[in-house]
Amino acid sequence: MSSSSHLDPALAALRRYTLHESPTGDRRALAALADVLDADAADAGFHTAREPHPDGDHLVWTLPARGVAGDPLLLLTHYDTVWPVGTLAGMPWSVDGDTVRGPGVYDTKAGLVALLAAAARVVREGAPHPEIRVLVVADEEIGSPTATGLVRAEAGRARAVLGLEPPHPGGDLKTGRRGSTRVRIEVTGAEAHAALDPDAGVNAIDELVDQLVRVRALVAGRPVLLNTGTVAGGGRTNVVAGAAHADLGLRFTDPGNEDAVLAGLAALRPVRERALLATRLLSHRPTWQPDEAGAHLLDRIVAVAAGLGQRLAGRPADGAADTNTTGALGRPTVDGLAPPGGGAHARHEWVSAAGLGARADLLAALFTGLHTAGPSHGDGA
Repeated sequence: MSSSSHLDPALAALRRYTLHESPTGDRRALAALADVLDADAADAGFHTAREPHPDGDHLVWTLPARGVAGDPLLLLTHYDTVWPVGTLAGMPWSVDGDTVRGPGVYDTKAGLVALLAAAARVVREGAPHPEIRVLVVADEEIGSPTATGLVRAEAGRARAVLGLEPPHPGGDLKTGRRGSTRVRIEVTGAEAHAALDPDAGVNAIDELVDQLVRVRALVAGRPVLLNTGTVAGGGRTNVVAGAAHADLGLRFTDPGNEDAVLAGLAALRPVRERALLATRLLSHRPTWQPDEAGAHLLDRIVAVAAGLGQRLAGRPADGAADTNTTGALGRPTVDGLAPPGGGAHARHEWVSAAGLGARADLLAALFTGLHTAGPSHGDGA
């Protein structure tokens, strides 16, 4: 891989973060990158802390207010990626003109680079700004099962929430998201010899198949996306399967259908008399629908961007993130403030080198300019 000596500071930082591969759930890899990020955050002026978890710590950074009272501005981002350690061997870091490639560069290590560059500039220039809180989540790519409570707590006192997920193609921002829930259906049956004594058994796989048919009927006719992502169970063809499970991915466009489908899943009961059935949420991100508070925040961001010569707009997105949680809580929320690029979760993932600087410029201007948008949460906004 090429030396970073010729790279500008933003690209050099992105290279360092990318070379620290950080798949969700790999505690050792996440810890190595977390140490680097915390050090860079401290250099930028943040106070750093961690919320420890066995599969990866969540990073909590605070930039104390300077001359602006009231509730903090909350930024949400993450440092886990979908790429396992070793991906760099076949998907190496590279820079070709404006195109930067590597695992996680777009989703969303470039966002971390822009954020830290913006904060360092604001501190260096001594510009007034509210308290800035940053959550850097370790398990966003699997629905933030251990981070959602922290996100909710921080959102409750935030004047506004900015998400550092990738933007829409072209750079536009995200003003709403589909609800996203992962559910596991678990069946416990009873093993028996499949030929000598089949009636003594309860086939968990057969029970699971019948339950999956019920689930499909539950979502039929609704604007709900259902994907059965994993099915597992049994062991041998001459043994009645004693256990089976399926993991489902569900996407919702509105809270009404979301509530109805999740209630229906919780109400599933076994078809077979001796089968045991359990459904449990693996992760849950509620539907975030565009609202007046988010529209006002978007208008302010668009105006600030225009003052920098940047043209932006916003619209809802299909994908889910931690901003689902804050938006559904009614907190003013806009996402997609990471640098533009493409290929999230794909081998051709890339991010714009010029976009690093442009988004850092925008974030710095937002840190110092959004407090003029109106009253803080404590004042009733």
